[in-house]
Amino acid sequence: MKNGRGGNSDTLLEFPCTFPIKVVGRAAPDFDALVYRLVRQHAPDLGEGALSTRTSGQGNYQAVTVVVRATSKAQLDAIYRSLTACERVLMVL
Repeated sequence: MKNGRGGNSDTLLEFPCTFPIKVVGRAAPDFDALVYRLVRQHAPDLGEGALSTRTSGQGNYQAVTVVVRATSKAQLDAIYRSLTACERVLMVL
């Protein structure tokens, strides 16, 4: 696999870059903290201001958007793998 740096045919992204990731799960008081912990494992420089949370109209679901300073495709892949492996996460966009 290629390294994911700019000019690579595996991705159109140029690294480093700012990359938003939206994570959807059932609404819970700690869902945003869970998402933060999972993403921070792969992006240790992630600041608390990097998250924004929105609850669905009926209050059943939460969407957390995390803005990551991505350094490589491998880093983004690892973040997506961690998020999708979590049973509380329903969808990652």
